Amino acid sequence: MSDHTPDTVEQMLALKRDYLMPCVFHFFRRPMVLERGAGSRVFDSAGKAYIDCYAGVGVSNCGHAEPSIVARAAAQLGRLAHTTTIYLTQPMLRLAEALAGFIGGGLRKSFFCTSGSEANETALLLAKLATGRNSFISLSRSLHGRTYLTSGVTGMAFWRADPEPPSNVHFAPSPTCSDCPLKLSRPDCELRCAEAVGDLLRENPGEIAALIAEPVQGNGGINVPPPGYFERVQTLLHEHGALLIMDEAQTGFCRTGRRFGHQHWDIQPDMITVCKALGNGLPIAALVATPAVAAAYTKPGASTFGGNLVCASAALATLDFMRDHRLEEAAARAGERLRAGLLGIAARHACVKEVRGLGLMLGMELVTPAGEPAGPLLDDLMETLKDLGVLTGKTGPGRNVLTLMPPLVITDAEIDQVLRTLDEVFAGLPLRATVSA
Repeated sequence: MSDHTPDTVEQMLALKRDYLMPCVFHFFRRPMVLERGAGSRVFDSAGKAYIDCYAGVGVSNCGHAEPSIVARAAAQLGRLAHTTTIYLTQPMLRLAEALAGFIGGGLRKSFFCTSGSEANETALLLAKLATGRNSFISLSRSLHGRTYLTSGVTGMAFWRADPEPPSNVHFAPSPTCSDCPLKLSRPDCELRCAEAVGDLLRENPGEIAALIAEPVQGNGGINVPPPGYFERVQTLLHEHGALLIMDEAQTGFCRTGRRFGHQHWDIQPDMITVCKALGNGLPIAALVATPAVAAAYTKPGASTFGGNLVCASAALATLDFMRDHRLEEAAARAGERLRAGLLGIAARHACVKEVRGLGLMLGMELVTPAGEPAGPLLDDLMETLKDLGVLTGKTGPGRNVLTLMPPLVITDAEIDQVLRTLDEVFAGLPLRATVSA
């Protein structure tokens, strides 16, 4: 079959059923076949355009098929595509230099790989090497990967194929103020969720190597910690000789209105992991650590595709685009516009429990009249939005948080179109589920 022969949805579903493992799910009861993209839009095999408000789960921050990134990746592909890390290559080394400058804060030693799972796995390994300890703390409602250990430090059982996490992983309650696991409320709680980390450190003296956390929990439901949480957690960790790993898979590269999510707090992580938006669609990831922590990793650690020349070239172009277009500022401005519109919709519909997030990483939590997670309602809403040309995501333990993470180049006109479409869809939902008293 020619590469240019379009496949029908039925053909694609048959191929998926016959040749992919059953763990690979797809959105929508009536799916489409996506074929190309440009800016904030993607197009299906019938030529229909959609405003992409999920961006491949926060990957295409610079927009789909951004010409300046495509050109540099294509030029490198035409020269030399692959050598591996045992040779000196300019794209990988210049990327390490550029990444250190883009992050700042003393994080300057990189290890390149191909996925966030691999970056997090390496971060956990490095924490063990640097501290001589074997246990970890993670947060409930977290997601850190699909490898054995990264799945093991994932707090959401929904995302753990192996139902039993490793015995050396301890879970602290997530700082989710809208639905506190400790049944407390601000400000009287006195950050008890942070103090719970201290409890685990004291209960396991000399055993905890690191805590791994997302600055804003993505798949956990777009959960933003309260002010002071991470500052207190870092203080507790360092008092007990443990490290702080920030998983910036979804929050990195300007998405939250800062270059990196952890920069919303007055902290200095010992390591961060990055992936997704680093290559703007090409598979590249990295663990970035302080020199003091990185010094513990001395045994050979080559990665066959880590720092791949084409992916590294795309990443360099991505960093240039973000810097030149000041995407963190663009995300902050666009996020305020989108958030204001979402809050207006929420005020008119009782099924929206809360709008939350930072920058262009926003979520609307939907509930039933009884206050339970409204996952089926969200599925219906997403299906209708898709039919009207808007693609969104869903997150949260109850799969009931409508998630919007569009490319950071989304225009005001596109945001307004998304909001009009959302308003139209919400207005068509059953009256008793949506109208505030």
